[in-house]
Amino acid sequence: MDGGQDEGDYISKLRTVTEGEWAGWSYYPGGDPYEDLAGPFYFQERDGRRVCAFRAERKHMNGGMFMHGGCMMTFADFCLFVIAGEALQESRAVTATFNGEFVGSAAIGDIVECTGEVVKAGRSMVFVRGVIVNASQGGEPMMSFSSVLKKVGPRRGS
Repeated sequence: MDGGQDEGDYISKLRTVTEGEWAGWSYYPGGDPYEDLAGPFYFQERDGRRVCAFRAERKHMNGGMFMHGGCMMTFADFCLFVIAGEALQESRAVTATFNGEFVGSAAIGDIVECTGEVVKAGRSMVFVRGVIVNASQGGEPMMSFSSVLKKVGPRRGS
């Protein structure tokens, strides 16, 4: 999710898939134009934690037919805002810092998942970390990351 809209706007757009492979998973249609292009990305609650996921497609691959690092970073950025959802209630935010380590990959057809946690939620910043794994390969790690989300006010002229 980009930080360009109010959290309430995202909540009002929240949809839950009712059939097919992603039944029971939620998504934000039209929530973030870039993520809509890169995804679709989904999330759900599992054992009290938010889990994000998507199925790897050809469009997610690099020239060597491994998952493109930019795809993993885009997915991680989506996950940051899902993981930090409660800490960002009634706030807008932007990604201020992002650190990631690529440690594995995925192939076309693999399910990619992410879990994480809020390390600290302050008045103006939220610190988040997570791990992306290849669920189709027994949870083999693909990327670890950490980030700081900066709470911001409305855009001028909004």
